[in-house]
Amino acid sequence: MGDACVAPTDIEPDMKKFLLIIAICFLAGCGKKGALVPPEALAPAAVADLKVEQQGERFLVSWSRPAREEGGGPLRDLAGFRLFRRELLPPGEDCEECPSAYRQVVGVDLEYPRGVLVLGERYLFPDADLTTGKSYRYKAVSFKRDGTQSRDSNRAGRKMVAPPRPPMVQATPSPSGVGLEWQPPEAPANGRIEGYNVYRKRAGEEFYVAPLTGAPLRETTFEDRRLERGTGYDYAVRTVAVVEGETVESDLSNEVRGALTEPE
Repeated sequence: MGDACVAPTDIEPDMKKFLLIIAICFLAGCGKKGALVPPEALAPAAVADLKVEQQGERFLVSWSRPAREEGGGPLRDLAGFRLFRRELLPPGEDCEECPSAYRQVVGVDLEYPRGVLVLGERYLFPDADLTTGKSYRYKAVSFKRDGTQSRDSNRAGRKMVAPPRPPMVQATPSPSGVGLEWQPPEAPANGRIEGYNVYRKRAGEEFYVAPLTGAPLRETTFEDRRLERGTGYDYAVRTVAVVEGETVESDLSNEVRGALTEPE
């Protein structure tokens, strides 16, 4: 007969070596690149500090930029945010999870952030398209340049109430500071005045950002001593009141300007 069948023990040495390498690679995980990362782990982490405050006839909605991905890695290539709002309906009609409940009120492109104020890593959106007596709720999502989107943020909302009136303010400069004094407005018919927030900005700046004091002042006077000589400052005051159970600020008062005067 012709050539006999080749038994496994008769395999050529080179072939045996090749098969041995394959087996070692298989057992050792040759070429393994690590555990697969699920796509959702690469999404931006959800915004967790969305909040809503009322200033005059508007809501000020604010949130912070996430720094990490959902899986814990550093967040890169963040492209922007989408802020959504819905009007709360009476019990029995309201639906938080209905697909049409929320509508987008602003989209924020981080390269050209229009419609929002950016303060470091925090974003503020003034929403004036509201009706007194109605309640609203907000949520936000962030997204990367490749379109990967975060989970929904925490929900934040409140009722729009009629705000208190602002005070009338006067400024008195001196060599040591700028003294402010104001006339308190009448208390709102359905609420009570809790105090006053004093705001300051450098002359020529556009926005008043945060109160100078950590809590509303009970007094109707305030002296600002943390000033730079040769620099002018603008001041305004907001009344803080509780109206229908909601803490709310008034619109800004009249604006006054002050600066350190020269010692006599």
